[in-house]
Amino acid sequence: MSQHQSTVLVTGAGGAAAVTLIRALTPMYRVIAGDIDPYAVGLYLVPPEDRVLLRRGDDPDFVPALLQEARTHGADLVIPTVDVELADVSAAADTFAAHGIRLLVETVATLECCLDKWQLMQRCASVVRVPTTMLLECDTTDHAMSTLGRPFIVKPRAGAGGRGFAVIDGPEALGETPRDGSYIMQEYLPGEEFSIDVLGRPDGHIVSAVPRRRDKVDSGIAVAGRTVHDPSLIAFGRSVAEAIGVVGVVNVQARRAVDGTPALLEVNPRFPGTMALTMAAGVDMPTLAVAAAYGERIPDSIDFTEVAVVRHWADVVVPIEEYTTIQAPVAAG
Repeated sequence: MSQHQSTVLVTGAGGAAAVTLIRALTPMYRVIAGDIDPYAVGLYLVPPEDRVLLRRGDDPDFVPALLQEARTHGADLVIPTVDVELADVSAAADTFAAHGIRLLVETVATLECCLDKWQLMQRCASVVRVPTTMLLECDTTDHAMSTLGRPFIVKPRAGAGGRGFAVIDGPEALGETPRDGSYIMQEYLPGEEFSIDVLGRPDGHIVSAVPRRRDKVDSGIAVAGRTVHDPSLIAFGRSVAEAIGVVGVVNVQARRAVDGTPALLEVNPRFPGTMALTMAAGVDMPTLAVAAAYGERIPDSIDFTEVAVVRHWADVVVPIEEYTTIQAPVAAG
């Protein structure tokens, strides 16, 4: 791939996904690192003049302020990496484009599908195995719930981070869980869990799907794992991505059911925190996705090797004169 004299703004610089992106992109691009926290480690992986503090992703002025920061720093590509930012940034694609700024983010329609677990299951049921799923509504009977088996899962239709998720023994354990259609119930999947990183092109063609097994998780972050060259899992990830219209990088999560077949859990429509493992396996999704966003041609298909990783903390030593002396958010205007 050719080298650009281009500038990429990456949000969520304190997260593992953004840190991987920043490290992958800095050899070829000028990278602006943004976060709400002046102590975010990714800020200190770029020069002082390329660090910015951003507003919270749920701030009504987040998108205008992000656009202003992109313009101020001459960014021609913006990559949001925080869940709460994605939909609003994607919806503003035309506004960014009017200023010559591209976005590396899924479409609004794809994001809406991924962020509504009920809609996601309906969309993908015809292409992959999905767990038996039903809405929890005021007229949902115990008899209907019996099709889920015991135990079963209850969780919000929307939301991330496991909030509201529970494994319960049966209908009698639902307690005060809202029966207004905002929660779903699902068959419990007891088998191994896999994360499948998928790279799509802007034209919708799926380039690669790399399954990873999470072997050790600490505070929700995989600290040990391996890639798995399983044709059924590769096909599973590609099929889900095609069904929801992926044009960048997403993470498809699956778990094996009682019969051993993989079933869909959810889709995280952004770069995952363990992207470094996929890169080590031979698929550099950050640089490939950015090249595609800039209009470069990338391969139709890329294979990968099996490799394992054990993660650890790394220190970034910062000159004291740079510590937290980062530009405050620019007011939108």
